[in-house]
Amino acid sequence: MADPKGFLTTGREVAKTRPVAERVKDWNEVHVPGSLLPIISKQAGRCMDCGIPFCHNGCPLGNLIPEWNDYAYREDWQAASERLHATNNFPEFTGRLCPAPCESACVLGINQPPVTIKNVEVSIIDKAWDSGDVTPQPPERLSGKTVAVIGSGPAGLAAAQQLTRAGHTVAVFERADRIGGLLRYGIPEFKMEKSHINRRIEQMRAEGTKFRTEIEIGRDIDAAKLRQRYDAVVVAAGATVSRDLPVPGRELKGVHFAMEYLPLANKVREGDLTVSPITAEGKHVVVIGGGDTGADCVGTAHRQGALSVTQLEIMPRPGEDRNPATQPWPTFPMLYKVTSAHEEGGERVYSVSTTHFEGDEDGNVQFLHLVEVEFKDGKLEQRPGTERKIPAQLVTLAMGFTGTDRSNGLVEQFGLALDERGNIARDENYATNVDGVFVAGDAGRGQSLIVWAIAEGRSAARGVDRYLTGTSELPAPIRPTDRALAV
Repeated sequence: MADPKGFLTTGREVAKTRPVAERVKDWNEVHVPGSLLPIISKQAGRCMDCGIPFCHNGCPLGNLIPEWNDYAYREDWQAASERLHATNNFPEFTGRLCPAPCESACVLGINQPPVTIKNVEVSIIDKAWDSGDVTPQPPERLSGKTVAVIGSGPAGLAAAQQLTRAGHTVAVFERADRIGGLLRYGIPEFKMEKSHINRRIEQMRAEGTKFRTEIEIGRDIDAAKLRQRYDAVVVAAGATVSRDLPVPGRELKGVHFAMEYLPLANKVREGDLTVSPITAEGKHVVVIGGGDTGADCVGTAHRQGALSVTQLEIMPRPGEDRNPATQPWPTFPMLYKVTSAHEEGGERVYSVSTTHFEGDEDGNVQFLHLVEVEFKDGKLEQRPGTERKIPAQLVTLAMGFTGTDRSNGLVEQFGLALDERGNIARDENYATNVDGVFVAGDAGRGQSLIVWAIAEGRSAARGVDRYLTGTSELPAPIRPTDRALAV
């Protein structure tokens, strides 16, 4: 145990953020650079080294949290990095983007603020990069087997790195012009600067992984022909079909999916565009959807100079504290969350539903009409007399995703079976109904968290390795049927 009295003598302290007036003028990460390192050792010392560390249960990767907390407390950063990488290929991603279900399961969190596990994690990996402790790990020998990975999000990258290190020759196919999937074009720069992706990709290249961009399997290469060229295929194409809002006025100009809006802002940051074709500058912006993607739209609109930003959510506002009866420890509670984007301004409106959009004579959206809703007998019903309209010159739909893109022909060309939820079906080894074709991440699980995607990529890699060689020493932290702990 790092500090036997740490949880009693040290209060929870999190990363400091830059002043709002400063950070909305740029796209750099919102946290004060270097602010964590002076405090993180004491924060790691709050870990109680529990006999049964429930943080392991909260994290699908099975991160060795008490172990690297102990090393961080002792400032043995190299050992901490080794234990961190033992279960997680990309802790710089999860340390910035994961909502930290491990902290919700922290035993200290039963009656105190939990350990800042996420901050400790990102401190360890950032220190490791700065110290040169993150180096390529090429295989000692090659197996002679080839693997194609479709998709370069966290699941695809994790599977590719694991299989490359196992000695297989791996090529990652990405339909966008850069590697990273939603990490690259779905996550705004202020949440994670893309330099973190770039240096991890360079590590993977040095290990032997090949990357093929601007190639969409199903359109540019027939999926069946790809299967003939490779000994195995991993489908990690994500669940990229956005949930739509079929109400009158949906066709008006200015109503866009979040994943039409956010990637363009990132392409401006990459230098591909001078100005985004879809911008919030000088407009009243409405974001429909109260989740993380909606918050990303809010923060992006602030930085583009929106006149106002309103975020709508159909569900009631969550509570600020865990309800022991309905959301007991160690489950991941649905709580009212104030992200960095919400700190920057805007209005959040709960228990409302959009009825229709209103446009001008040129077909541009001008107003959004909404009505208050409530649950009655388990059904969502409108409250009469609560109809109103709000100005809306840019509307982003951030209501989640419904499944894998089937318009490109990938599913049909492979002949992949789907489950009852429309995801690609797989067995306990992540294998599909097609011999040699495996699936990992949101394509098989449905929309989920980055930490689950990495865990699936690692687990699917074991299934592929066993298929190619008859055995495998690669870890498989989760089964395809595993789900987050819930009531």
